[in-house]
Amino acid sequence: MDLLQTIQLIVDTILLILILIVAIGVFSLIFVDKKQSQHSILRNYPVLGRVRYFFEKIGPEMRQYLIQSDNESTPFSRKDYLDVVKAGKYKSRIGGFGSRRDFNAPGFYIQNSIFPKQPNELAIDQAEKIDTKVYKLDSEGLFSRKEHRESEVVDPYLLSDEHAVVLGQNCKYPFHVKRLIGQSGMSYGALGKNAISALSKGLGLARTWMNTGEGGLSDHHLSGHTDIIFQIGPGLFGVRDEDGNFSEEQFMKKAHNAYVKAFEIKLAQGAKTRGGHVEADKVTEEIAMIRNVKPYTTINSPNRFTFMENNIDLLRFVKRLQDLSGKPVGFKMVVGNLDMLYSLVADMKETGIYPDFITLDGGEGGTGATYQELEDTVGLPLFSALPILNAVLVENGLRDNIKIIASGKLITPDKVAIALGLGADLVQVARAMMMSVGCIMAQQCHTNDCPVGVATTDPDKEKGLVVEEKQYRVTNYVISMHEGLFNLAAACGVESPTQITAKHLLYRTENGEIITGEQYVNRMYKALKEAV
Repeated sequence: MDLLQTIQLIVDTILLILILIVAIGVFSLIFVDKKQSQHSILRNYPVLGRVRYFFEKIGPEMRQYLIQSDNESTPFSRKDYLDVVKAGKYKSRIGGFGSRRDFNAPGFYIQNSIFPKQPNELAIDQAEKIDTKVYKLDSEGLFSRKEHRESEVVDPYLLSDEHAVVLGQNCKYPFHVKRLIGQSGMSYGALGKNAISALSKGLGLARTWMNTGEGGLSDHHLSGHTDIIFQIGPGLFGVRDEDGNFSEEQFMKKAHNAYVKAFEIKLAQGAKTRGGHVEADKVTEEIAMIRNVKPYTTINSPNRFTFMENNIDLLRFVKRLQDLSGKPVGFKMVVGNLDMLYSLVADMKETGIYPDFITLDGGEGGTGATYQELEDTVGLPLFSALPILNAVLVENGLRDNIKIIASGKLITPDKVAIALGLGADLVQVARAMMMSVGCIMAQQCHTNDCPVGVATTDPDKEKGLVVEEKQYRVTNYVISMHEGLFNLAAACGVESPTQITAKHLLYRTENGEIITGEQYVNRMYKALKEAV
């Protein structure tokens, strides 16, 4: 027998063994599936039933990459995702050939001026440049993309001093903000340490703030020396004693931290109008220590603060934290019950106690884990709730004292500009920040099985997220967003995006009617008055 015959015999033997293994496997599955009682389709069609489950499992990925168009899919489309990734990776928002927006659908538009502002007429602080790194594309093939990263010194596109936003103007330690966009609350535990570190360092380079989320303050939040808004949730993580009660001592430790600029009391959060939830396997010993809970136990914080039963309780707690810290204190809410909103603002006016800011999250806001019924139906969408909150504060004479921070899918400059026009002073972004550090929208945030190491505390999966590489994407995303906002301000004929108001907006209704932004606001407010 020559060499070729020997090789052929070996190959034939291997193929025969593989065929036998497959055949044995198929017959075993048929035997097992025929005997089981859980799945009807497997009892009747063992082989085809397995094929069906296979395609069901890979269905989301197939739809995302092969079937759905650029503007389909929720909560974010492929276009939304790419808009964020391109801004972070390449510091670019430029597209070609025209918009992919459906111009027949209802939605907002921005009124442009016949005589827009020139770049030298805009109120931008470009004095201190930012050192970052951006990618340059070399070539792109069917199965590969060749690119390299270059260091760049870029303009920061900060607000000028006269347009800076001040939280807590009457506080001992007011918070001066020269960015309109910061990071919304994302806890260490919901996100892993590499993700939090990359966000902190990237936001620090971009000179904006990050919100801790309700999981407490970690060294990873502080690693970028960025400004911090410390969020206090119903579980009081980071400011509680061993019994779960509010600890003034723990609170003051945070208040004395120079990087902590403000405190946010979390009443509700978009899709999660309940307390926080973290699965047991995400609660490492480090996270448990930060939160003062037992490690590797599932955390379900209450859906409200147990010591708050009415508006007065809330306002007294706000005042207590303001007096203790000397720093701005606000709360985060979702507008759903209009009677209660009106009552809350009325009680602020009557008592003279009010927050320094209100973070308004739309019902479309995101979360790592919540129940379907809360995710889909509870709370008004941001662009409906925002003009209502603004109008109620104006009517009660409190708007000059209370800033509004808006959040809820505000991932591109145009969406931020619309929020500013409807009454927001600042904007917080969460999921776009996750995309900047590598999130591919696998929707595994609650499983600790995030494939890219963002929403996981699994050390093996966290290794996929390289902090040094991802931090610059966060920086670029924030800068790019601000550059886009100044482009829109110029188009509107104003010198700063802080001057964008409802008069700069138009809205196309379902039936094709065009109304002004002011008319839209009035309709929302009229609906409120009729409801109340």
